[in-house]
Amino acid sequence: MSEQVPLFLAPMAGVTDVAYRLLARESGADFTSTEFTAASGLSRKDAKSWAKVETHPRESPFIPQIFGGIEDEMVETAQLLSKDADVIDLNFGCPAPKVTKTCAGAAMMGEPENLVRMVERCLENSEVPVSVKMRLGINQETLTVLEIAERCAELGVLRVCVHGRTLSQKYRGIADWDMIAKVVEVCEPHNTPVIANGDIVDADSAAKCLEVTGAQGLMIGRGAIGDPCIFGRIKSELGWEDFEAPWGDSNQAGQKHWAWNRYVELVDEIGGPYAARNMKQHAISFTKGLPGGRELRPHLHAIKDFRLIGEPLNIALEAFSQRRHNTLMVQEAIEAAATASEAGGWRR
Repeated sequence: MSEQVPLFLAPMAGVTDVAYRLLARESGADFTSTEFTAASGLSRKDAKSWAKVETHPRESPFIPQIFGGIEDEMVETAQLLSKDADVIDLNFGCPAPKVTKTCAGAAMMGEPENLVRMVERCLENSEVPVSVKMRLGINQETLTVLEIAERCAELGVLRVCVHGRTLSQKYRGIADWDMIAKVVEVCEPHNTPVIANGDIVDADSAAKCLEVTGAQGLMIGRGAIGDPCIFGRIKSELGWEDFEAPWGDSNQAGQKHWAWNRYVELVDEIGGPYAARNMKQHAISFTKGLPGGRELRPHLHAIKDFRLIGEPLNIALEAFSQRRHNTLMVQEAIEAAATASEAGGWRR
């Protein structure tokens, strides 16, 4: 049996809003981070950018993640956030073109000197610890992760998280856990924990990743989209702790039903103009992997006021998880979606 390590929910744009982070914690995640947010927007006090790094009293530790290609903006933002954050995470792993075209995110892996200097200055100006998330490099010909990770460890970062793919791979191919194992080796003399990320989708892959990498933690991204209960399942199936699942002994469909309703409750509890902004995206994600999900999604997409999407999906998930139907395409859900779609859009 694998030795227990902390489980992290990966920071993901449009996914890890406050409500979803709280949901993931209730579902077994040990650490969560905000959506990765542009330092440029935060440093100029943009309201929507600051909404992405809002938190809640129940979220502890609070870990905002930032990205940017301009050193002074990153340093200023780290300084601003450190007044309320417990840890600040620097993103050098995002492969999205809109991020890398400004030499931010994973593009920084091609500029080791600039990246390390940015980390050093953020550490100097932050009142709280700083962690880093990175990829293996730009491509297979420029695997800079060992040099960068070791230098960051020497500087005293709290931890290093490595996604086992290069920038050019994006999310294609297989995560290179063997390379993450080498990162663990170079960081070990500095007592810097390494968190492994990439292709962890269940208890079996979690155990295998730990066996190969020797990492001190696991980060789950795409595997947790629409399925936050993955954290609790891993803990339970690997016998790590007596995790008391709030969804009881429900099957995976029942777990999604519980998680969706809990997410809606948390959105209502948090309130404010931005709490529900990702609700439609989450609703679509919760249907994936279930029979009838593909057919139900157009009905959900048609709902313009995303605050009304909760009930149609609740009806579908409940009927399917209780085995009253063998598909999410439940007539009552379709009718509820049609009624919601006729209500028009939401205007703040």
